Amino acid sequence: MSAPPRARPLDLFTPDEWTPFQTRSPWIGPLLVLHCWAVIALAIAAGVLWPILIPLCVAVIGTRQLGLAILMHEAAHGGLSPDRRLNDFLGHWLCAVPIGASLAAYRPYHLAHHKYAQQAEDPDLVLSAPFPVTRASLGRKILRDLTGQTFFKQRVLFAFRSFASRRDEDLAEGAVVTGRSVAPFLLVNLALLLVLVLAGVWWAWFVLWLLPMATWFPLVTRLRNIAEHACVEGSAADPFRAARTTRAAWWERAFIAPYWVNFHAEHHLFMWVNSYKLPALHQKLGEKGVLGRMEVAPGYLSVLREASRKPAPTTTGKVRQTPGAYVGNPPPKLGTQRLRTKCSRRPLRPTAAPRHTDASACTVKLRRRRDCGTARRAEGSWSSA
Repeated sequence: MSAPPRARPLDLFTPDEWTPFQTRSPWIGPLLVLHCWAVIALAIAAGVLWPILIPLCVAVIGTRQLGLAILMHEAAHGGLSPDRRLNDFLGHWLCAVPIGASLAAYRPYHLAHHKYAQQAEDPDLVLSAPFPVTRASLGRKILRDLTGQTFFKQRVLFAFRSFASRRDEDLAEGAVVTGRSVAPFLLVNLALLLVLVLAGVWWAWFVLWLLPMATWFPLVTRLRNIAEHACVEGSAADPFRAARTTRAAWWERAFIAPYWVNFHAEHHLFMWVNSYKLPALHQKLGEKGVLGRMEVAPGYLSVLREASRKPAPTTTGKVRQTPGAYVGNPPPKLGTQRLRTKCSRRPLRPTAAPRHTDASACTVKLRRRRDCGTARRAEGSWSSA
């Protein structure tokens, strides 16, 4: 299948309007990496000093671990630094390796996703194709994330498989350990553990680094993948609908979508624009009147409602029926219906005329049946004697 059509910047903007989005700063990218690690360090310190804040710190650190994956994604597009060597060093060693990924393996995979977005060749199609699902199914996915099952699947079951191997919805981008990144992943995490041991808080590596990576990080990565591409109609043919942009409140940016990852439709339109310029690009597209063509959600809760709108299946034989109504089959014909009473096991035909219209004849027949029953009982008692 051929690649989907692309949007051309000069079809929407003048050269002067487009020029600011083409330039790349040499210092904003490194500062973003520094900011991400600073937030992680502060959250670890807060959890050590005030253990009551540990649940909140787990969420903050897990979100910044996703932030490292997002900055690795930025490096895959050459957005952390105009210097290619510095860009790749920051993206690989300070962003990808600590969370168990590899920039060298991720880059060609991700560019293939951009080339064939939402088509059969898209390596990320498996992440969005199952949706919409039922609420129960979405709940089970979230439970797997928060209980560490997804982490175990990513880090243990698939630890020695290549990044391009067959994936499923639990193997979200940026969170898969590859054969080439297992050893660097273990070395970097051993260094983090050594630092915390020397600081006298060895337990913080397990509670405030490994626990967020095993729980909150898989959850917000799944939410990111759902919000970006799931349930977007026309995404395989229209470049303006290749992805979804989700408007994020401050708490969503703090705990779900850091570093402007929610502006995904703009990113797919013009993938070489730096992430920190995507809000301005979103505003400029609104001025050009094209936001109506794009998929824009008001928030992540609305995205989850859309992704879980599939009705639950009904169980055969347990459909509620209104008295007198028939479901599935036509009503039986009364003329041939066979009914049974409590006092007799003989079938009766309610539409047939009675055989005996004379009351005396009916009485005689009932007496004969009674006498016959008495005789049978007597015969039985004789044979038993």
